[in-house]
Amino acid sequence: MRHNHRMSRVVHLHIGAPKTGTTYLQDRLTRNAESLAAHGIHFPTRRFADNDLFHFRAALDLLGQDWGGAPGHAKGAWPSMVRRVQRCSGTVILSHEILAPAAPDRIVKAMNDLARSEIHVVYSARDLARQLPAAWQESVKQGRAWSFKRFLGAVQRQQAWFQRAFDLPTVLNQWGANLPPEQVHVVTVPKAGDVRPDELWHRFCTVFGIDPAWAPLDSERTNRSLGVAETQLIRLLNRRMDRRTRREAPYDELIREMLAHDELVPSRSAPVVVPPSMYDWIEEQTELWIDWITGSGVHVVGSVEDLRVTRPDPDAEWTDPDQVRKRQVLRAAMDALEAMTREAAQRPDPDRMLRRRVMQRLRDR
Repeated sequence: MRHNHRMSRVVHLHIGAPKTGTTYLQDRLTRNAESLAAHGIHFPTRRFADNDLFHFRAALDLLGQDWGGAPGHAKGAWPSMVRRVQRCSGTVILSHEILAPAAPDRIVKAMNDLARSEIHVVYSARDLARQLPAAWQESVKQGRAWSFKRFLGAVQRQQAWFQRAFDLPTVLNQWGANLPPEQVHVVTVPKAGDVRPDELWHRFCTVFGIDPAWAPLDSERTNRSLGVAETQLIRLLNRRMDRRTRREAPYDELIREMLAHDELVPSRSAPVVVPPSMYDWIEEQTELWIDWITGSGVHVVGSVEDLRVTRPDPDAEWTDPDQVRKRQVLRAAMDALEAMTREAAQRPDPDRMLRRRVMQRLRDR
């Protein structure tokens, strides 16, 4: 990697894509922020609170969006991030996957605000046959109620947010418009079982100039996949509840974090996979990606062969995620009800907590 030595700061903008190990990366960088800073690698965090939300809110503020929290929760986060960056020398890493499909004017703003640094754009890419099921599940965890068929149709019509984030040529043409190709990096997600378990982390380290020994603490967060029955259960719950309720923080905590990430994983049903009829379209998209990468001269860590899809055995039975047996959904529902009951039993009585606070205030007078 070639750095401009007239500048004392290099900023790596890791813009996505979603479902490419971003949660793991961000958590590991956060947990090792202090030790990395000792080696000139900075991952800006906020002291004492909101470390896992700082980059998310900065990205939201840059994009002019306001979701995932109370109204106005992201206001001012991007200027705060820029000030943190400007106080650093060496290498600075900014990372959030919602940046990938940013509008051109937002990209220009980011580049202008960081213009006193040498800017590198980092994009992690994964084969679509694995990425699309993960994206649909993530959208359901976030409160969407659409079927897998409808989601895939929106992707093919380029009407889904995830598709815009996954459109590698368009994303990198826009983000890399004014950068030399050696400052645009594509990190490919290795195929499952082909390499060591932490291969993706080592690929990120290569791009950012990190010696893996500088970040010894592993991530404690995972973003594992649900099965067809568990995904269907949460989708049905989303359909039953109104949009306002689904957007409230307690819902996100209970459904997304507790059920979708903890209690219903590992799942007891078949994994979500794309239908056999979609592989031709996926292979066409993959060839467009690979042609663009090889023709653009951008820096690749990994191999473009990682992006090629592996077709399933033609005799293998495909489980339609939209047509799950009621018995399987019922079993998932009972698992969820058990988890919710245990959670409710462990939580304090809000009336009792209120009385305690009142009595404490009276004693403090």
